[in-house]
Amino acid sequence: MGKPVEPPPEEESERVDLKTALEERYLAYALSTIMHRALPDARDGLKPVHRRILHAMRLLRLDPGQVHKKCARIVGDVIGKFHPHGDQSVYDALVRLAQDFAQRYPLVDGQGNFGNIDGDNAAAYRYTEARMTEVARLLLDGIDEDAVDFRETYNGEDEEPVVLPAAFPNLLANGSQGIAVGMATSIPPHNAAELCDAALYLIQHPETSSEQLMTFVPGPDFPTGGIIVESRASMIETYSTGRGAFRTRARWVKEELERGAWQVVVTEIPYMVSKGRLIEKIAELLNERKLPLVADLRDESAEDIRIVIEPRARNVDAALMMESLFRLSELESRIPMNMNVLTGGLVPRVLGLAEALRAWLDHRRDVLLRRSRFRLGQIEKRLEILRGLLIVYLDLDRVIKIIREEDEPKIELMRVFELSEIQANAILDTRLRALRKLEEMQLKTELDELTAEKGQIEGLLASEATQWKTISWDIREVKKLFGPETAIGKRRTSFADMPETTEIDLTQAMVEREPVTVVISKKGWIRALKGHVQDLSGLSFKGDDGLRTAFFTETTAKILVMATNGKIFTLEASKLPGGRGFGDPIRLMIELEESAEIVAAFPYRPGLKLLMATTEGRGFVVSSDDIVANTRKGKQVLNVDAPVEAMLAVPVEGDHVAIIGQNRKLLCFPISEVAEMSRGKGVKLQRYKDGGLSDAKVFALADGLTWLDTSARTWTVAQAELLEWLGHRAEAGRLPPKGFPKSNKFGG
Repeated sequence: MGKPVEPPPEEESERVDLKTALEERYLAYALSTIMHRALPDARDGLKPVHRRILHAMRLLRLDPGQVHKKCARIVGDVIGKFHPHGDQSVYDALVRLAQDFAQRYPLVDGQGNFGNIDGDNAAAYRYTEARMTEVARLLLDGIDEDAVDFRETYNGEDEEPVVLPAAFPNLLANGSQGIAVGMATSIPPHNAAELCDAALYLIQHPETSSEQLMTFVPGPDFPTGGIIVESRASMIETYSTGRGAFRTRARWVKEELERGAWQVVVTEIPYMVSKGRLIEKIAELLNERKLPLVADLRDESAEDIRIVIEPRARNVDAALMMESLFRLSELESRIPMNMNVLTGGLVPRVLGLAEALRAWLDHRRDVLLRRSRFRLGQIEKRLEILRGLLIVYLDLDRVIKIIREEDEPKIELMRVFELSEIQANAILDTRLRALRKLEEMQLKTELDELTAEKGQIEGLLASEATQWKTISWDIREVKKLFGPETAIGKRRTSFADMPETTEIDLTQAMVEREPVTVVISKKGWIRALKGHVQDLSGLSFKGDDGLRTAFFTETTAKILVMATNGKIFTLEASKLPGGRGFGDPIRLMIELEESAEIVAAFPYRPGLKLLMATTEGRGFVVSSDDIVANTRKGKQVLNVDAPVEAMLAVPVEGDHVAIIGQNRKLLCFPISEVAEMSRGKGVKLQRYKDGGLSDAKVFALADGLTWLDTSARTWTVAQAELLEWLGHRAEAGRLPPKGFPKSNKFGG
């Protein structure tokens, strides 16, 4: 049993406000998460753990071209010296830096099992080996030349860099993902050569906007390829604000097989999508029968991705089948962008494209200035030593004698030859044999070279234009390493517009396209005869029923049906009954009021305009795309009040309207005078004292007005002869020309 603990005396205790203490600690935790774990630095694009991994690998001399070393050694150095966290978290970060499907430009060259795109984990760190890549070398280039600040490690025993020199645009090239407290970051990878071009242009034109830089950086470049189908306007907003998303699709090709068969092969999948999880999801959709167009799925991937998708039938449209997969699976993915980064290593900010590149360029200038000052200091130190060597060169024997015989040789050298302490130390640190081998010409040559270099560096430090010129040269060298002609630099992700097939009903894709003749009786019975039947005289009807209308179409088409209540209903031609019987009543297929009747039916044609009119002679022009109904209840188009009824739906195939009333008055006027609407009562087409509308037709004035008489003969009235009937909308009109049918119908 433990001993009871006595509370401290009241005078020794300190009262603490619990609310304030908790707030302080939570804020400290949040800041720690933001700055030391989740958000990358805008200058080098690295989080602390990645920076510490590269720094540890540099200390282990794991440069490109050197032999690989065990990852266990690297992880041990990182957690022992720099990063006091779990070994598995550090190893996971190391593994991700080595995965070519996760990093557009890997920072680690791994040897062994580092996981795969299927979602399998890497082998344990005792089995894998690693070294740095050329990209990591560029990020570290100049770190030994006072290019960046160092700070004490967590235990004060060592030092670590605050930021890396970053001669490579890593933030945008490799991107970053992270979740902090109250904020997150998500930066997709980009093409390094394109970023270099944008940076070079930004140097020349500092006021360039993010939208203008998109001339060089059109969008992300994912390591797994794919196709970006995001609109240009959306991407402009994303890059300008730093927030948005990129809609990305898998890349696929249609492979032709024997006997007309085919299959689809997916060769690239969206970024950050596990292939194993993707295939499992599609298999589940197949089992649940949510993919009616897909028959089977196979993964034939080896080194490259090859996912084979078999269609349900040969007549299936490949684009439609893929649309069904894009809608329901991760073959289409939205890659978010939230460029929330640490600016100056301290302040979290959401940057646009131009601001992110500017942060990197400003950092490169700071690195250049610091490296130049460091080199200048080295040169000045060496010049001082060279001047001292030139002084003593003329009397080397005396120098050697002083070194051998004097108790305080440094003081004596400084007194005799008037040397500085640095010069004297350099002479004393030089071996006597080396002193004897000194040559005046060599010393003077080195002195002249260093003096010239010193002048160049001083000129660089004094001129901002020269600084940016030097930075531009460095960026061009980076572009040479990762240009579009190189294997790693070639753009992998392409761009495309969203296909129009997204608006097509995928459930109809299995219907085989065949010609049919739709027949509608006077009492509203409908059927579809196979083929385009010209002679319908042999058709039989039920009882006293007869033919109302018939038209040619295809099984894949939609049939629009108009009722007297002004509603439009949509039927699928493929679902109509066959022509062996009398058909089925249309009322069984739609929800039609008992008081309403069918007045017209016609096939749907995309983009076609229709003139719709009521019995009182009002109407308007409407697009067929606006009247397609998606439910059995139909779509209200013409607003009518009893006893007024919807009467006509005439295709607009001309520039003039010919309208005739029950009073046998004919009027012709331009179709442009009729308002175009999607719903309403419409405008007055013709004025009547008694009766209402009988018929209407849209025709081309130049071709004249035609009609059929009761004997099916065609009559034509030329434009010149129509002058007395030409007028304006809402006029009464005149009696029709000689030969016009007494039925007052243009169709006889």
